[in-house]
Amino acid sequence: MAAKLIRRLCRHICTLPGAVKKHFCYGAIQRIEAAIATSELQHLGEIRFAVEARLPLSALLAKKTAKHRALEIFSSLKVWDTEQNNGVLIYLLLADHDFEILADRGIHKHVGSHGWEQISRHMEQMFKQGKFEAGVIEGVAKISEHLIQYYPAHGKNKNELPDTPVIL
Repeated sequence: MAAKLIRRLCRHICTLPGAVKKHFCYGAIQRIEAAIATSELQHLGEIRFAVEARLPLSALLAKKTAKHRALEIFSSLKVWDTEQNNGVLIYLLLADHDFEILADRGIHKHVGSHGWEQISRHMEQMFKQGKFEAGVIEGVAKISEHLIQYYPAHGKNKNELPDTPVIL
């Protein structure tokens, strides 16, 4: 157990903040933002993307996982605060080679854990190939398919949350 924590500490210490820019240059961030904005024209849901190079030492010592951190980000970005409870967060933690898709209860009741796992598996394959931008954009597209099915845009479509990716 201690060895596992030490390995994790080393990964986080060695993962510099610039790791985000290595995988998500300025152009990639713009393309992800455009993919989110374009998708949201077709549905009433909200998609957010957040990426973090590493966790602070206090979070590591508290044994926070990517899922714990994603829940914190889900809350702080107010993804849970959409009118129809149909917000979705894609959170990527580079140091742990881990990511989470978290969905608010409105869309989750339609898609379920199995649906999110299918999207995650596809994204994971792309990430393993080093295709981080493409993996996120593909994830946005797959999430959008569900949002279009259950929350199609018709008439006025208010953008409740920013489309800009968040680099933590």
